[in-house]
Order: sequence, then structure tokens, then C-alpha cells
Amino acid sequence: MYLYDQLRQRADASRPVRVGLIGAGKFGSMFLSQVPTTPGLSVAAIADLRPDNAQAACRSVGWPDTLIAATEFSDDAAAMMASGKVDVVVEATGNPIAGIRHAQKAIENGVHIVMVNVEADVLAGAALAEQARKAGIVYSMAYGDQPALTIEMVEWARATGFEVIAAGKGTKYLPAYHSSTPDTVWDHYGLTAEQASAAGMNSQMFNSFLDGTKSALEMAAISNATGLSAPSNGLGFPAAGMDDLAHILRPQSQGGCLESKGQVEVVTSIERDGRPVHRDLRWGVYVVIEAPNDYAAACFKQYGMNTDASGRYSAMYKPFHLIGLELNISILSAALLGQPTGMTKGYHSDVVATAKRPLKAGEVLDGEGGFTVWGKLCSARQSAEIGGVPIGLAHHLKLTRDVPAGAPITWQDVGDHPDTDILALRKKMHVS
Repeated sequence: MYLYDQLRQRADASRPVRVGLIGAGKFGSMFLSQVPTTPGLSVAAIADLRPDNAQAACRSVGWPDTLIAATEFSDDAAAMMASGKVDVVVEATGNPIAGIRHAQKAIENGVHIVMVNVEADVLAGAALAEQARKAGIVYSMAYGDQPALTIEMVEWARATGFEVIAAGKGTKYLPAYHSSTPDTVWDHYGLTAEQASAAGMNSQMFNSFLDGTKSALEMAAISNATGLSAPSNGLGFPAAGMDDLAHILRPQSQGGCLESKGQVEVVTSIERDGRPVHRDLRWGVYVVIEAPNDYAAACFKQYGMNTDASGRYSAMYKPFHLIGLELNISILSAALLGQPTGMTKGYHSDVVATAKRPLKAGEVLDGEGGFTVWGKLCSARQSAEIGGVPIGLAHHLKLTRDVPAGAPITWQDVGDHPDTDILALRKKMHVS
């Protein structure tokens, strides 16, 4: 891609790629830490609900005072995108409603958008990507986050002639985690509430990683970008290390755990009894491929590929992802190449709010990572058939009837959602 050469040329011409950041939380701060050492790229403006916190984040990651003084800080993301001062905007709020509206404002103003906000992308990404395409701008997933990195591996496999059998990421999972709440989350991370607070860690956000919601959202994003399918009963979270991916993530007819070829799945770093998995992939991503012929299978063996017993299935993986530290790749791909690093292409999969415990009529749902619901992956068709409430909209909704533990929340269980514009946008997405 020679992005660095183009950056140097931009720097020499005093014509940097101008970035606007919305949300200076952990992901945003990791990106900001790379800015002083990236020639040809500047952060023109940062929009955050607390501009003073955004300035503090810049200081904490090592920005000099001169760089802070040259950057605009505000709480008005819409004005930033309408200013004409940014080429690419990074949406890193994590709020699905805000994320969708920010994306629409970027499209309206002809600004490329990098959507760190996977919650917003899963909720309405297919519609947003189509709007961006018609406007001639790039709508992209965020490199460094696991969906974009997995999609890159899927593209590599398909472009080199391999069939993708499975793709996804690793995490730490046990079935009991689905009922975790912000009050219990730190027990699972081995921290006290005081330690987490001192580190600026948000309990509800971190709980969404633990209770399975974030894994479901990321797999839905991969599915919607690649056409890979969701398992019929949600993610199975099989225990598998790097050496066992090709053995475990193959079809059931071949002795594996997959219902069929071409699925997304998340592997866990611990066995169900709590024992650690050997050479786990907790922080990484993978793709399992099948040799299309005997010659290719022989090459797997000749070049030391990890395979199943048949020698037909193999896996490529990346053991780590660096989140915001890698985000520049998306920004530069959009601004310099006019290409996304992963983009929603269809509405194949969804994430439906699911009761963590028996819920009573009158209770108010508190959304992703909260006390009431977790997000379960399903096909878009399943979601439509049951009238499932997507996890991105399962916030501040009052239940009109009881819902048993483990049951999906449907639109028949709740009152009307106030964000009618978001519902209208979502209805434009056709189940694929």
C-alpha cells in the first residue's frame, strides 16, 4: 500500500490527513498516543461530552502542550464535521444511537468515517454503508479491532483461492459469564472495584466484554461484512488453542464443532472446568481454511502448516490485536486509498437482547453490559421472525410483561422505542 511514503509526501507538502475524533475514551486515547510519531497526520479536532477530559487524555498519552494548543476541543461533534476542517472522522463513543447519527452527519458533510462503534454498525451498518456509497465516501470498520483484522484474513483466504470454513476471534469465556453484572464483573477480572475505578475502567463497558455481548457484536459485524453465517443457537465458544483451531473448527461431519462450513465463531482461552487452554488465542483472531485439492493439502504439510488429522483443514491466526494503536491504517486507507478496512455489505446477522435473569413487567432494560440483558448472536432471519429487540436498542425500555431468564426480548415485551428515526433506518435493511 505504501501508506508511509504517501504520509511523508503529505508531511513534506504541509498537507496532512486531517482527523476528527469523537470520543476520547480508551480506544480513542490509544489512537491519540500514536499521533505525535505519525508524520503527515494531524488531529484537527476532538469532540467529547467532556472536552476537559479529552484534553487530559491527550496529556496522559504524551502530547506536548503545543500539539494540544493546535487542536480544537468541543462537545459538538456535528459542528466539527460541518466545519470543513477534517477529512476523516473516527466515531469511538460506543453509543449506538449517537454513533448512527454521527455517521449520518459525516455522510451529509462528505467526510470519510471510521466506525469504531461496532454497536452502531451492527444495529444499522448495512443502511449506513449504502448511504456512504451513494455519497462517494468511505464507511469503514476500525483496523486494530478484531472484526476488521478478521475480515482482512477472510479476504486474504478467499483472494488466494481458499474456502473459508470458520473465522473469528478468541476471548475468555465460561457459561456463567452471561449472568455477570457491573457489580460482579471485577471478580472475574481479578480486580477490586477500587482498583478498577482508579484505572478509569467502566464496569458496564467491561462487563459487555465478559458477558458475551461484545463477542456477539463483533461476530455479527464480521458476518455482515463477509456473508459468513451465525450458529443457529448463538456462539458456542469452544475451547481451542492456536494449534487446535483446524481440528476443532471444522464441520461436525468431519469431527469438528461447526454446523456447516462458513461460520463465525469465538474460541475461549479456558476449558469449561477453568483449566487454561494450551497456546490460547485470547487476544487474537483466526481464519480456518480448506485445501481445494490434494496438491494444496500437500503444500500445507510441506510448509509446516498446522492442520487437522486429514491434512485438508488449516488455520491462519494473529495472536494479538492492538486496538487503537493500529487505527491509523483505517484512517489512511480511507483518506489516501479510498478503501475501507472492512465494511458491512449486508444484513446477515443480528444481536438480540436476552434476559440475564427472570425479568418482571415494569422493569427497565439497561442495555449492553448491564444488569438485565446480554446480547446473543443469531441470524438476521431469526431476529426478524421473533421480532427480537437488538441489544443496541435495549436501553431505557420498560417491559410490559414478564420475561424468563435466557429468553430473547421481543418488541411485544416492551413499549415503543423513542428513537423512531433509528428504527426507520433499521427497517431499510433487508434480511440477506
